[in-house]
Amino acid sequence: MIKKAVILAGGLGTRLRSAIGDLPKPMADISGKPFLEYLLDYLIENKITKTILSVGYKSQIIINHFGKKYKSIDIEYSVEDEPLGTGGAIKKALSALEDDKEFFILNGDTFFDVALSKLLEFHIQKNALLTIALKQMTNCKRYGSVLLDSSNRIIGFKEKGSISDSLINGGIYIINKRLFDLIDLPEKFSFEKDLLELYYKKLSFYGKNFNEYFIDIGVPEDYEKFKQEIKAYKSKKT
Repeated sequence: MIKKAVILAGGLGTRLRSAIGDLPKPMADISGKPFLEYLLDYLIENKITKTILSVGYKSQIIINHFGKKYKSIDIEYSVEDEPLGTGGAIKKALSALEDDKEFFILNGDTFFDVALSKLLEFHIQKNALLTIALKQMTNCKRYGSVLLDSSNRIIGFKEKGSISDSLINGGIYIINKRLFDLIDLPEKFSFEKDLLELYYKKLSFYGKNFNEYFIDIGVPEDYEKFKQEIKAYKSKKT
């Protein structure tokens, strides 16, 4: 079982600024604690023992709040001195994962309650270089969609708003580190545009659909929605 995960927590969060001010987006308040704590609690539930927080904008706020440990999970930081893009942030965080063949990646502004063990089982079964947790959405104008063949291999991506009912990228990945040896990537790049969408035809990228609870707090409406739904979610879990 993979025991380490990287959380991408360095975004500017400009669309959420009206709701949270100049806080880093993962520190947005949800019922008295930052959103990032919910992600860390989720990782603990899934038996992750160490996380690398990839931080950038206002990183010291995150570092001061969490320090080197949160409950049972150890924390290291990969600090972007300047924005590197989602791909550049992942590549930089790899230095903290030297002995690991594979690792989880989570977006720091999405919560998707999938069983990581099931995602890993699928990933191993498919002998994939990269696997994405997907979510079926009936209203996905905010999101691009992911196309699969009958074996669940990724065969395409559609732009945001192009399909009203489809599978979307749920913001949780498993990556085999060999992937970064097979592609010559710059220091700064977009994980989605410059890697996923350019190389899915050549490399073994797969997606697995999950029906579990999903929320992306990247816009004020969904941030407020999660604040309202979290009590019901927590009571359901207990």
